[in-house]
Amino acid sequence: MQKYLLIAAGGALGSIARYWVGSMIGSRMGTRFPYGTFVINITACVIIGFSLTYLGKRVELSPAWRFLIPIGFVGAYSTFSTYEWETLSNLRAGAFALAALYAVGSLILGLAATWFGVLLADVL
Repeated sequence: MQKYLLIAAGGALGSIARYWVGSMIGSRMGTRFPYGTFVINITACVIIGFSLTYLGKRVELSPAWRFLIPIGFVGAYSTFSTYEWETLSNLRAGAFALAALYAVGSLILGLAATWFGVLLADVL
């Protein structure tokens, strides 16, 4: 039962963080390009790369952290389905270059951010 509560707590925090980050970035940078979702996806990659690597190396830490952070928080914070919807919406609107920039940028920077999270956890 504890793991479900930790996942729920992490999910609540991740959902709130997703809304806050997306709203803050969208209000500052506009919404023609989905900057908020883009930043959320990239930072989620850093968080999951870091947390799974760090928690995997620190056996003395409770496994409960895995339920709270990568499953609960990142699961609610990450917005891959929104990323796909926004890419499709741009394609349907005829904004092919914008859709391609968003899709390719998310893929490349997301992979780099995940790698950065792993490297960061390796040095700690």
